[in-house]
Amino acid sequence: MKVVIIGGVAGGATAAARLRRLDEEAEIIILERTGYVSYANCGLPYFVGGVITDRDELTLQTPEGFRRRFGIDVRVGHEALEINPAEHTVEVRSLADGSTYTESYDKLILSPGARPVMPGLPGEDDPRVFTLRTVEDTFRIRDYLDTHPVRRAVVVGGGFIGLEAAENLLHAGVATTLLQKGNQVLPPLDADMAAEVHAYLRGCGVELRLGAHVTGFVPDGEGLSVTLEGGEAVPADLVLLGIGVMPESELARSAGLALGVKGTIAVDEHMRTSCPDIYAVGDAVEVRHFVSGAKSHIALAGPANKQGRIAADHICGIPSTFTGSQGTSVIKLFDMTAASTGLNEKTARAAGVDYSKAVTYSASHATYYPGAHNMTVKTLYDPATGRILGAQIVGFDGVDKRMDVLAAAIRAGLTAADLTELDLAYAPPYGSAKDPVNMAGYVIENLRAGRVEQHHWDEVAGLPADGSVVLLDVRTPGEVRRQGLLRPDAVNIPLDELRNRLGELDPAKKIYVNCFSGLRSYLACRILSQHGYRCSNLAGGWRFWSYNATDRAHDAAPTHLCGIPTGQGK
Repeated sequence: MKVVIIGGVAGGATAAARLRRLDEEAEIIILERTGYVSYANCGLPYFVGGVITDRDELTLQTPEGFRRRFGIDVRVGHEALEINPAEHTVEVRSLADGSTYTESYDKLILSPGARPVMPGLPGEDDPRVFTLRTVEDTFRIRDYLDTHPVRRAVVVGGGFIGLEAAENLLHAGVATTLLQKGNQVLPPLDADMAAEVHAYLRGCGVELRLGAHVTGFVPDGEGLSVTLEGGEAVPADLVLLGIGVMPESELARSAGLALGVKGTIAVDEHMRTSCPDIYAVGDAVEVRHFVSGAKSHIALAGPANKQGRIAADHICGIPSTFTGSQGTSVIKLFDMTAASTGLNEKTARAAGVDYSKAVTYSASHATYYPGAHNMTVKTLYDPATGRILGAQIVGFDGVDKRMDVLAAAIRAGLTAADLTELDLAYAPPYGSAKDPVNMAGYVIENLRAGRVEQHHWDEVAGLPADGSVVLLDVRTPGEVRRQGLLRPDAVNIPLDELRNRLGELDPAKKIYVNCFSGLRSYLACRILSQHGYRCSNLAGGWRFWSYNATDRAHDAAPTHLCGIPTGQGK
């Protein structure tokens, strides 16, 4: 059997290695357009910032290593030009000398990946405008920083690559502006969760501009002017485009293979395309969203590795199946971590999935042990069954651990009640006896049982101001002085005084309660409801509301929670 694989990195390289482990006699050829067959794609921004300093560290496996260990013929610098499914051949060009040849196959695996979105703007072909997708891209940017006086950089786009690039440019001592066309960074998060990220990025020195529509790039002396809709220009010595990626599906399209959403390559559960002898894996393929069942494009390394293994299995007669992707992701932003899995509100609405949500605020580990930091956890669930549909977390220590637990819970079909029963590792340096995952389950169960009613940050402004309801703030007077009230008409009665001051509240009026995080206000609601008052708790508290309704700074001082050496990035 002869298997040709077009593209390496996560999907293609994994498929090749799995094929060899299953079939020692197979002839396996990898055609890779770049000079690197298997590299740490997600580590590329960290070489730009100098966090990773050795170029060889970015290479996971070399062509020579593949040949020695697996007996695989790896041809870097070879581009597949055309697939002929009827003849079972691929037309190939050697980029070294431009020569072409025809390669036959019994089975073909497409792993072409995705390419950076180029917006087609005037001046985007300027040599000072970069993208970051391959090892070669990374080296070009790092070499430019080393050989040119780059003082100011502009990053266009607030996805994973754009944010990691902005952080690493600051680490490299370059003042950085990030321009995002929409109203938030990090699309896997909902806008209300991204608001805390915005505040933190600004505190760390990133000049974040939301709603900034770039119209072009104009040479300006030794640098560039990034022009915006409305006529404003932002100066830059270097521009990095991180607008997003689109699937590299032209080979599949020209070969007559069926395509899916957003131009992806349509595949079945075994990663077969519409041509039975051609498989496709990785960032170019259409997948089923594990939670909603919707056809989706989810370009992540984890699913690509799984798909490569499944394609190899099926070629070798093992009926492995890909059951879908839930888009679990995590990103480091200076010392902050943001993570998500499953559905967010945007994707739930788009898929027509009924959901409710809970926002909790929990410490990363026991608060009496030094170094604890709180994390904001937003959990989406099915109101009828309590099944967990999605989660988002923004915080510092321990975010990845909790997200992995919630991702596993979604894969297993667990409910909020199940979350309360999870027996998770606890010691003061690592967690709390009531883990943040347990706490999310407890809160959801209280909501589903009707023990508390909740309202959300975006409902505060619309609450009646005619005196027909009461806005009750149960923070301490000192907190209120420092932080302010949600609205001028709010009443402040500290939680510890509430039982003795119930007479100050009108039992005929519904009471909307808030505290800093949502915990004390929940306790207040339990007191009030058991004394006959109608009560609603503000989900996430004043803190969550303030990130979204105001433009306040982040709680954490950037001097110790950004990790930038003194004097850099300013």
